[in-house]
Amino acid sequence: MYDWVTSLRDSVDREPAAMISILASEGSAPRGAGTRMVVTAGGTQGTIGGGQLEFRAVEQALAILRLAPGSWRIQDYPLGPLLGQCCGGRVRLLVEHIDPAGLAWLTDATDGQRVVSKLMVDRVERRICAETLPTLLPARGDLPQEGDSFCETIGPRRRPLYLFGAGHVGQAIARHAQGLPFQLAWFDTRPDFEAVEGAVIVPESEIEHCVSQAPEEAAIIILTHDHGLDFRLTYASLTREPVAFVGLIGSATKKARFLSRLEREGVASEARARLTSPIGIGGISGKEPDIIAIATLAQLLQLGLPHQF
Repeated sequence: MYDWVTSLRDSVDREPAAMISILASEGSAPRGAGTRMVVTAGGTQGTIGGGQLEFRAVEQALAILRLAPGSWRIQDYPLGPLLGQCCGGRVRLLVEHIDPAGLAWLTDATDGQRVVSKLMVDRVERRICAETLPTLLPARGDLPQEGDSFCETIGPRRRPLYLFGAGHVGQAIARHAQGLPFQLAWFDTRPDFEAVEGAVIVPESEIEHCVSQAPEEAAIIILTHDHGLDFRLTYASLTREPVAFVGLIGSATKKARFLSRLEREGVASEARARLTSPIGIGGISGKEPDIIAIATLAQLLQLGLPHQF
């Protein structure tokens, strides 16, 4: 996952840098709002999708490096009519010559914080903020003007992934999730699994509390060593405020038994319908841990990502 904040820190220490930001996208655009790349005379970091869009944007970035630090411009690109890209869609770009004197905010910038960007006459002014401010999301219409602001969360967009079970499949999911847009929280109840790097051992009496801590955009995957524990976690996942995904490893028979018991326990039909089991995209028959892991992560990628701005 590309980290534009780190790129800024590294690039401006070496040479003048420009940054390209997608403020908004519409239709079949290659990348969405919040995507960035950093451009210097010596090369580029990150990508806004490649093709003619990126080629033109890099040209704009190199041109703005010839202007004073702080200079910025906004450009709309209808991808089909203007660039001949068959994907169609539109993007609205902000291209700016980064002013090293305006990067004090980077000292305290960490993932999860919010940063507000304000378009000033001679610079884009940024600061860390706690509040949520208006965003610049339309991909068409009047261009943003001096004085307009937008606010976003620092760091790559990641979906929280609450993984219960550190056995073979759990380890495979954790391994293949590296480099994918997930923020892993991984739990097991067995002290013997303390040596599994990344897994947190939680007393069985407290495991449901971990479910309650998952944010609403989280995906919960349940694949412990014990069907009774699986049921407790499934019950806790379906009787709290809804999350983006609740997945349970196992067969169709296991799912039917769990649904029947959930109904007897008084879990509403709407909540029971949120259970996905078996996990993994359809059409993949392999049962090896790596195959299950990849099929499951592909299924979670189909959810898309929480919004960045």
